[in-house]
Amino acid sequence: MEFSREELIKSVSEQMPAMRWKHTQGVMETAVKLAERYGADPAKAERAAILHDVAKYWPVKQMEAIIRDNDLSKDLLLYDKSLWHAEVGAFVAKRDYGVEDAEILDAIKYHTSGRIGMTLMDKVVCLADYIEPGRDFPGVNNIRELANHSLEEGLIAGFDSTISLLVSRRQIIYPLTFFARNDLIKQLEANS
Repeated sequence: MEFSREELIKSVSEQMPAMRWKHTQGVMETAVKLAERYGADPAKAERAAILHDVAKYWPVKQMEAIIRDNDLSKDLLLYDKSLWHAEVGAFVAKRDYGVEDAEILDAIKYHTSGRIGMTLMDKVVCLADYIEPGRDFPGVNNIRELANHSLEEGLIAGFDSTISLLVSRRQIIYPLTFFARNDLIKQLEANS
């Protein structure tokens, strides 16, 4: 049985520090606004936003076990652990909270990496995660400005920011982020 909005908020908020819950509230608010602006379902966007970081503070061993013991992307284990919570979160949303809607589950699953062929809901939730009001990093205001005119332009700038940061730190970059970025550029070129 799927949880109500209030039940979701209560359960998810109890699984994270207050600052992360504040971030989640910002993502909820931003996802609803982006959904309304760009024609996605605001209720679905909010539900995905509530759940997007549900597994963020779970023990690494617990996330690893979920990835290994279920039909999740094993290649994730080769990359930074900060990516794991997205796919684990989608799994948990279905298993523990009764979410069956593929649009919501995919938006949770791809909110950190993006993917080729991002849906409107994927774009809304991913971009909301980048630009929610509590975010403060170099270039975030530019991403917010771009998001006022184009989900794709905002996401490209967001992915560029992430990739640049990881390059500057000599960290490994998850390939799906490159693929998502390139696909968004191709979408814009095809529509121009």
